[in-house]
Amino acid sequence: MAAKSKRLKGKGPTPKAKDRPYHKAAKAAKLAKSGRPARPTSSARVRGSDGDLTSKADRSGRRERSGERTGSSGSSRGGFRGGARKPTGDKTRGYRNERGGDARRERITTVDTIAGRNAVVEALRAHIPAKELIVAIGIDIDDRVTEIVALAEELGIAIREIPRGKVEALTGIANHQGVALIAKPFQYSSQKEIFQRAKNPSLIIAVDGITDPRNIGAIVRSAAAFGADGVLIPERRSASMTASAWKASAGAAARLPIAQITNVTRSIEDAKAKGCFVIGLDGESEDLIADLKVATESLYIVVGSEGKGISRLVREQCDAIVSIPTTSEVESLNASVALSIALYSISEARR
Repeated sequence: MAAKSKRLKGKGPTPKAKDRPYHKAAKAAKLAKSGRPARPTSSARVRGSDGDLTSKADRSGRRERSGERTGSSGSSRGGFRGGARKPTGDKTRGYRNERGGDARRERITTVDTIAGRNAVVEALRAHIPAKELIVAIGIDIDDRVTEIVALAEELGIAIREIPRGKVEALTGIANHQGVALIAKPFQYSSQKEIFQRAKNPSLIIAVDGITDPRNIGAIVRSAAAFGADGVLIPERRSASMTASAWKASAGAAARLPIAQITNVTRSIEDAKAKGCFVIGLDGESEDLIADLKVATESLYIVVGSEGKGISRLVREQCDAIVSIPTTSEVESLNASVALSIALYSISEARR
């Protein structure tokens, strides 16, 4: 006999929500019987700080639209997640968006500061352009502080007193001795203006790879002393005209036009189009500066760093590479010293 087919027996109708023990309706009924108030669900209405009745979903949407950071669960969390990192460090002074991107690609910039009593008083004596003198509250007043305040008042520089602990946070310098000088941004000229105003024969100085601002200042001082028409400084991989560079120039930066350029090789092409001979200074060259035959012509002189010298691409663009004779015991001269000797040799040839 064929076996009877077994019927599929169901479990009956689906229980009501309040009869299912794990359903929120059953839990709410259980809490109601116990006398305890039920928790508001995600769809429940809650009263905001302003007294309005809003749902959690509405309030969460408001937070997201107002720019608050939320975790993966949607709840508000401390700190920053998945967005711009919080800037750290005492040197942070603000943000500058150079390429028009969002805040995550902005670069932290710092103020140009001279700190310490001796450094500040010397900077004020040299008339370094400054916009503010910072003095810590409650510092010991000595002759240097008295002179610093008197010079600042004479030069019309604003004086601000702040708590001592905030001086380091403002300047990024720990050993400030309670005084700091905030320098003004240097007002650069342009290469075009320098070329247009150059005399005939012209004498233009370009630096390549010099990262010490004191060397930059000394080069500016030497260039001004020997009647150069201007100094060109690359925007990248080079020191700029900071307060330290201004101080090293001994005021020459106020008398000589200085410009920032995109790169030296492109500037050399522009100089050649203006009829300049391009001369590179390198201690390893066998040709001496004293034997330069074109000293009386318009010159564009490139000086490199003391260690690496001028870069390969710049060297290839030069019309001549010359050196300064030294004894074998000395490997190389400081960049500003080498430039001074070269300018003196050119000055004697032109005389």
